[in-house]
Amino acid sequence: MENIRNKFPVLRQSIYVNTPVFGPLYDDLYDWKQEFELDFLLKGSRMRNKSLETISDCRTIVGRYFNCKRENIALLNNFSTGLNMLLEGIDKKRKVLLLENDYPSVDWPFYKRGFDISYAKIDANLELNIKNAIVEEKVSILALSIVQWQNGILVDLEFLTQLKKEHPNLLIIADGTQFLGTTNFSFSDSAIDVLGVSAYKWLLAGYGSGFMLFKDDVERQCKLQTIGFNSADGMPEKKELIRFAKRFEPGHLAPMNFGSLKFSLEFFEGIGKDKIAAQNEKLGKIAKVEFSKLGLLQDMVVARNAHSTIFNIKGDQGKFDYLTENDVICTQRGDGIRLGFHFYNTEKDLNAILKLLKTRL
Repeated sequence: MENIRNKFPVLRQSIYVNTPVFGPLYDDLYDWKQEFELDFLLKGSRMRNKSLETISDCRTIVGRYFNCKRENIALLNNFSTGLNMLLEGIDKKRKVLLLENDYPSVDWPFYKRGFDISYAKIDANLELNIKNAIVEEKVSILALSIVQWQNGILVDLEFLTQLKKEHPNLLIIADGTQFLGTTNFSFSDSAIDVLGVSAYKWLLAGYGSGFMLFKDDVERQCKLQTIGFNSADGMPEKKELIRFAKRFEPGHLAPMNFGSLKFSLEFFEGIGKDKIAAQNEKLGKIAKVEFSKLGLLQDMVVARNAHSTIFNIKGDQGKFDYLTENDVICTQRGDGIRLGFHFYNTEKDLNAILKLLKTRL
């Protein structure tokens, strides 16, 4: 991994554990962006075909990397836009289950549209709380983040699979923004019906790109009215033939943004999905053990078997300032300090953070 680390300038000058806020830019992607912009500068509209090809190739690699049918992929600027569009086509009388204190962009769009909402408590028994609420509240839509943004709690995907078997008509909508890119994930083999992501975090694609993945049955449950010339690929004769996913793309898409996403997914493929997953799993397990020893984690996080690579450790303003003064790039969330480890981080990074924390206990 050392050769890979050398591609990230920010890693040369700091311990970067702030991927939950923004995935850092790396040399190869920077060079590609420069070259792509230069082509636009010199060629102008003659870049149109290359731009369309870049976006098409992006859709292809998203499908390949996450195992989703190409025609069931919508390219979006971000998750929030996609969810708002989706909910415009869903019956507002359906009962929805959300998670307490989930990411606001998951919660607010349902609330604003007047859906009948219940909440499941996020604690050590999260999956049981969800299961009980679905039965007791007669829920037909479950919407949640796979990884919780504040404390890194990871929803058990096998639980969702079993839940879907028990409730086959349950529509599962998931935000994968803090999840995709951290492990080897197959959408087609999951129980999730709609999976959306903003790609500027763990996928390292920069701002302005994301996507939504759909199972075939979603179109039946969502009567989407969104439409535009780009939905028909700029061909008027296709106005009545627009497929469901393309209704999320009524206007033009930025080739630079989706070219960056394509480039980063190819970068990930070059490293290897399994290798990335193994490195993140190792870092996550070690970090959980060590932070637990220091009494820095919430009891509910310690009590759960599996966890992501995001941790919210106990710490006040003074501890946060101390970390940042020692070149640890992280952020404050809730009552603590959030750290997020990705494949370019190492045990050396973690040990350096642990050494600093032990001086402030």
